[in-house]
Amino acid sequence: VPELPEVETIRRTLDPLVVGRGIDAIDVRNGALRRPFSSGDGARLRGRRVVATGRRGKFLWFELNDGLAWIVHLGMSGRLLHVDAGQRWAPATHDHIVVTLDDRGRVVFNDPRRFGMAVVEEPRTSALFAHYGPDALDADAFTADSLFAERRRTKRSIKDVLMDQRVVAGLGNIYVSEALYHAGVRPRRRLARLTRAECVRVVDCVRRVLADAIEHRGSTVSDFLDGIGRRGGYQWRHAVYDRAGQPCPACGDAIRRVVIAQRSSFYCPRCQR
Repeated sequence: VPELPEVETIRRTLDPLVVGRGIDAIDVRNGALRRPFSSGDGARLRGRRVVATGRRGKFLWFELNDGLAWIVHLGMSGRLLHVDAGQRWAPATHDHIVVTLDDRGRVVFNDPRRFGMAVVEEPRTSALFAHYGPDALDADAFTADSLFAERRRTKRSIKDVLMDQRVVAGLGNIYVSEALYHAGVRPRRRLARLTRAECVRVVDCVRRVLADAIEHRGSTVSDFLDGIGRRGGYQWRHAVYDRAGQPCPACGDAIRRVVIAQRSSFYCPRCQR
């Protein structure tokens, strides 16, 4: 599932290719996504110009010159790929929305499982974000103090809390596992039992892991590709994620796997307390 680093990587690769470009045509090949996308939605894009790109959590958007934006969530298997004007291309089975730009380049939304979403709305007032927490990279909103304050409202584990998009947006299984490893905190620990100092470490490690992952263009664990078709590189830097039974890079003990809130979690029993 694309998490914040993968979505930000796609945004950064597409930004110089789409900003300033006009939208000439929309081909809605299959709008039966998690939220249906119709030819009428496509008509709201046609004739507009992309003036900026943006992202919050796992959502990214293409801001238009009329104040609206094409907002996209990639779901579990979605991709956004730019195809150059001179590149030979034919639509594939799961290419559901094809946006043709005024330079004849295309932005293709592909989603085999169709859990993704594409809407045309104003991102600052969209109901999509009504219950969405602060972005994990927002240093003013997602802080050690905000995480520490959450202790009073929940009996859940720190892993479960960090995965909750209402608390902090953009984190998923990979980067929560990695951040908690670097913070030295076990994923099953109840948030209520964390000290303020541990909350400081967790928030700091979340930001450092995300920044490092973005620098390495995200993690290609199964099929992630960036906006121009390249694999990510951060999977080679995973300390614990999907490494059950392999040695911890710090102490050599075997990495363990546990299931928390129906999701696999990975940790080192010696380095994480």
